[in-house]
Amino acid sequence: MNRISPAEAHAKMKDEGFAYVDVRSADDFSLGHPAGAVNVPFDGNFVANVSARYPKDAPLIVGCKMGVTSVRAAKALADAGFSRVLEQRAGWDGARGTFGELVEPGWSRAGLPTES
Repeated sequence: MNRISPAEAHAKMKDEGFAYVDVRSADDFSLGHPAGAVNVPFDGNFVANVSARYPKDAPLIVGCKMGVTSVRAAKALADAGFSRVLEQRAGWDGARGTFGELVEPGWSRAGLPTES
């Protein structure tokens, strides 16, 4: 699985037409998300919901809050036959270390375009 930074995700959306699939809950998504992102919560219907919206060769970036759930979601899509899936590490907020310290800023902390 290819993992990319928030800045790389933004560039791929802007320059290459990648869609950003935010897998957080609808409530978390409504509080703020990457500009242009689509909310498809990672639940029991996730793959079916993504399949209903995108073809298997669609260029997709998958992100969450801290870059943990999005790894599982991206793997689920790859296992279902999606061929152009990237996972945005650090998520919306940022990746945390063993003691809760910020080790990589997420999309919002990187100052990238947001919506709510």
